[in-house]
Amino acid sequence: MVESVECVVIGAGVIGLAVARQMALSNIETVVLEGQTQIGTGISSRNSEVIHAGIYYPPNSLKAKLCVKGNKMLYSYCDDKNIHYQRCGKLIVATSDTQQTKLQEIQRKAIANQVDDLQLLSQQQVNALEPEIRCNAGLYSPSTGIIDSHGLMLNLQGDIESAGGAIALGSPVVKATCQEQGITLHVGGEQPCVLKAKFVINCAGLHAQPLAQRFAGVPVNTIPPLYYAKGSYFSLSGKSPFSHLIYPLPESAGLGVHSTLDLGGGVKFGPDVEWVDRLDYRVDPTKSTEFYAKIREYWPSLKDDSLHPAYAGIRPKLHPQGVTAHDFMIQTADTHGVKGLVNLYGFESPGLTASLAIGEEVANVLLAS
Repeated sequence: MVESVECVVIGAGVIGLAVARQMALSNIETVVLEGQTQIGTGISSRNSEVIHAGIYYPPNSLKAKLCVKGNKMLYSYCDDKNIHYQRCGKLIVATSDTQQTKLQEIQRKAIANQVDDLQLLSQQQVNALEPEIRCNAGLYSPSTGIIDSHGLMLNLQGDIESAGGAIALGSPVVKATCQEQGITLHVGGEQPCVLKAKFVINCAGLHAQPLAQRFAGVPVNTIPPLYYAKGSYFSLSGKSPFSHLIYPLPESAGLGVHSTLDLGGGVKFGPDVEWVDRLDYRVDPTKSTEFYAKIREYWPSLKDDSLHPAYAGIRPKLHPQGVTAHDFMIQTADTHGVKGLVNLYGFESPGLTASLAIGEEVANVLLAS
């Protein structure tokens, strides 16, 4: 038996759920297929849970446009749904005169992205907000915050189901065949089935490229290479010394080992960047030596033996180590030639912040085609 459905979204992370929500709200019959037995177990559960402002990304990039739009949409959605968040703001701190010049460059890039609420602060102004920080100057972003990402995903799931959509957990896509009259998906798990869909959206995150390779009819040369950038986090024992998020200057492939608050009042530091060739979420305790050194550049009073391994996440990169970061890739039939198929590649940070805007973007692209 082959069941027909208008739209299948593959992957029940925050982006897959946001895309499926938008399709369902557009009166498109939508089913989400998730290989795991819970929603949001991949990238969506292994990040800083930060609502970004859209500061760092190249002007006119998808990352910039969708983050800035998504920031506003996400705060509004949280208010509507009573999702726990805190608009705590963040400080990007410069610890040398050279870095101080870079702060001004970051502010100029932010303004080009329509982020116009950043404030350059002197050392004294930073210390009035955060007395324990050592710096030459700082850049304050009042639009940055933290969010209960699991609460967000549960609400997205609720919206999908309220709009008539469905989520099938433990339902991995084994293979697919792309034809002119639709895409046929072979689904595994305890209740294997075959689905035929008009629209298919690949939101599989770290598995997006391997999944696309199992789609007969998708040219292999249209599937970009995949690289893994692992980031480890360490938690701080004791009371939080900060009331804002504290970020150093961004580094290659990441935003530096920063201090992030959680909604329970705890503090974690990370992520670092480690290029790896497989999915391994173990945190190496010996990394703490490197973390102490980086954190003490802006918080010199960090005590010995106060950091403890927390968790790690892995970002799907479209570029190898040492190469300029690539933008999000929303790949359509214009590239791969398969009508009704959209592949989302390289969706890392700020994917959580941009999720609702990504959902709108993908739905608009599909429904306009």
